[in-house]
Amino acid sequence: MNCTMSERFHLNTPLLESVSMSKQLGTTVYLKMENSQPSGSFKIRGIGHFCQQLARQSRGVVCSSGGNAGMAAAFVARKMGLPATVVVPTSTSQLVVRRLQDQGATVRIVGKVWDDANAEALRLAETEELTFVPPFDHPLLWEGHASLIVEAAASLGPGVKPGAVLLSVGGGGLLCGVIHGLKDVGWMDVPIIAMETVGADCFNAAIKAGKVVTLVDITSEATCLGAKTVCQRAFEYSQSSELTIISELVTDQEALHAIQMFLDEERVLVEMACGAALAAVYSGLIPRLQNQGRLPTPLGPLLVIVCGGSSINMEQLSSLKQKLRS
Repeated sequence: MNCTMSERFHLNTPLLESVSMSKQLGTTVYLKMENSQPSGSFKIRGIGHFCQQLARQSRGVVCSSGGNAGMAAAFVARKMGLPATVVVPTSTSQLVVRRLQDQGATVRIVGKVWDDANAEALRLAETEELTFVPPFDHPLLWEGHASLIVEAAASLGPGVKPGAVLLSVGGGGLLCGVIHGLKDVGWMDVPIIAMETVGADCFNAAIKAGKVVTLVDITSEATCLGAKTVCQRAFEYSQSSELTIISELVTDQEALHAIQMFLDEERVLVEMACGAALAAVYSGLIPRLQNQGRLPTPLGPLLVIVCGGSSINMEQLSSLKQKLRS
């Protein structure tokens, strides 16, 4: 069924207080539950907005993805009555491939990492005259993702401002969208804690190098964070004196521990990419940053973006435990 112009594809997701995390940190922790989006992650905000603007008269869409962007593109295309092709790297699980096919997408498996799949998606867009849907690097995506912060501000109510926003970084689309949203609601002074896993750390590597760099390979199991190069805009924000962005890394083991804790405490299963952000709470990183004077003490409410994940189930979780048992 084709959607109307005014229809949004994303939901206004719940903002939940986590009693156990709040107790652990000594400040209120709010969880923005983007895992409850119809496509399983925040990506539908930006990709829905992008497709509304640019794909109406299209012959179809093509997207490269480690999972979540593809799920969003496939969902939106199905709602708009458009064919969708999603190109994924070989690191993509069968679970994701099946879920993409369930959404009606044609799935092509190309290359070892996302960058290889992306090159193929760009080629298909050219040769088959399809609308290329970028997974993270486009102003329309960031505009769409900004709605997440606008919603959180409305949920918190007037006069309540977070002490910090905690999120995961892959290619930088969520980060750019959150900054967009912080501008919209007048929260530019709120620090952002940007988390990656070791081995999928293109943002942190760029900050250390003082310029955008390309990782040799993705060695982390958090394959949905697996862009080898962060988008230029995210790097520029990291250099801006108007913003405080704290870039930190956790190990795959810490991210895995975080998703297990989150499952136990909040009864929600999220993927490793999301575990990177949650690990900042469970691994004691937040108090460490406070001790170093990089975050204020006491800290106002912590806004955690539970970015979601369509690439996890109990079987995946068991296999991650096997792989990462060290």
